[in-house]
Amino acid sequence: MADVVFFDLDGTLVDHRSAVLEAIGRIVRAAPNATAPPEELVASWWALEARHMREYLAGRCSFAEHHRRRLRSFLPMLGEPVPESPGLLDAWIAERYLPVFEESWRCYPDVQPCLEALGRLPRGPRLAVLTNGDPGQQRAKLARFGLLGYFEGVLTPTELGAAKPAAYAAACRLMRTDPAQAVNVGDMLESDVNAAARAGLTGIWLDRGVDFATGGPSPTADGAVLRIERLTDLPGRLPGTNT
Repeated sequence: MADVVFFDLDGTLVDHRSAVLEAIGRIVRAAPNATAPPEELVASWWALEARHMREYLAGRCSFAEHHRRRLRSFLPMLGEPVPESPGLLDAWIAERYLPVFEESWRCYPDVQPCLEALGRLPRGPRLAVLTNGDPGQQRAKLARFGLLGYFEGVLTPTELGAAKPAAYAAACRLMRTDPAQAVNVGDMLESDVNAAARAGLTGIWLDRGVDFATGGPSPTADGAVLRIERLTDLPGRLPGTNT
């Protein structure tokens, strides 16, 4: 039996993509001076999120600054002026984006049944969340859905000093486990599964039928990849369990 199971959060436990699209969709549909159709603006916001999140994870800016950088590029597309003050950019995010984004968080229905089933396993594994997101925001998501109590830790780049993939080794050290005894479960085939395997963990791909980054069909995986379509399938697929 695995000693520790790490769970990705966005796209695995909570539907981050739908919340982003709902929040920014409301904003662009209400923008009278927008420079492009709503669907193009939504796609641009998503692309900017990915670009500036990578900068945050690389340590080139703070979490707040990654939002500001996104806005500096996006506001002209809305036909709005770009404030020079960082405080005004922060206020835009806090007042116009975050309320709808947070209101739109949804926990996948297979999450709690999976966690409860894992807790019933004889000599069941310890559980932790391993996410590249902001620690405060990620804990707020888990708290919203009553999930914090299932996990020994919520591990982010702030606690580990590194983002995925370097975070895998750091997370195993923090949890005092050997990577060979650890499992990582996530919806991103490369960063959650293949990268975890290269770090010595067992990667299990949660294929929810959609590519998190593009919204298109799931990527094609090598036949050797451990794949599940629902988290409720996980307890029977862990190393050391009978399938």
